[in-house]
Amino acid sequence: MAQGFEWRYNISGGKPLVLTFLMKDSETLTLGDLLNLESGEVDLLATGDTAAVGLFMGPDDPDDAVDRKPGTVSGTDSTTVVRAIVNPDAVYADVDDTNARLPGALLDVSGATGAQAIASASNNEFVVVARKKQASDETFVQFTAPTHYLSKVQ
Repeated sequence: MAQGFEWRYNISGGKPLVLTFLMKDSETLTLGDLLNLESGEVDLLATGDTAAVGLFMGPDDPDDAVDRKPGTVSGTDSTTVVRAIVNPDAVYADVDDTNARLPGALLDVSGATGAQAIASASNNEFVVVARKKQASDETFVQFTAPTHYLSKVQ
């Protein structure tokens, strides 16, 4: 069962850069979800989105977390503030992917909150970063350059 994504490292090294954003929709977000930027606010990333932000890290205010689920927020449109890793060169792991993958393969995002995973490519949100030694190894992916919202800075 898909559990979402986990940050592993940045291609350039260093720590993850975490920024805060307002939620665009009244929806639930879960640790491991990937976010998209629309009109300056974030929502759950879906395949075909063109302004990926990065990995959801929880609500900015711990009181906004769902009871007994500190990494889950049931947010309110344009009100709830959430934290996300935003490094354009961040490498994320899909720990549940059991498919053989080669570096350079293009993939998409799929799934609802708490169950996002990589999927066969049609919109090419991700590129596989490293070769898997075994199909059971986690898959390392990075956003393709045109997908990440900071890649549009020139």
